[in-house]
Amino acid sequence: MVRVEASPEAVHFVEEHGGSLYVWAKRARCCHGSITYLETSCEAGDRGFRRVEAEGIELYLDARLAEPDELVIELSGLRRKHVHAYWNGCAYVV
Repeated sequence: MVRVEASPEAVHFVEEHGGSLYVWAKRARCCHGSITYLETSCEAGDRGFRRVEAEGIELYLDARLAEPDELVIELSGLRRKHVHAYWNGCAYVV
């Protein structure tokens, strides 16, 4: 079972944008190899997701990912607010 910690600001943002949050992995290549980090959206797109229990929001995790011990959900941005997800406290998938 995934432990989900969502900030009140992130929960409020998700509620204002439909109540659901979708989290998936995205791979980026760089000069030193590749890194996999998490992307979020309030719209599902065309990926497969599974429901993860979370208080205050409907949270869906990419069906292809293993479950982290902890998923932290936070809101950031001054002009353009965006929800970020952290895998076991990291900005990238471990």
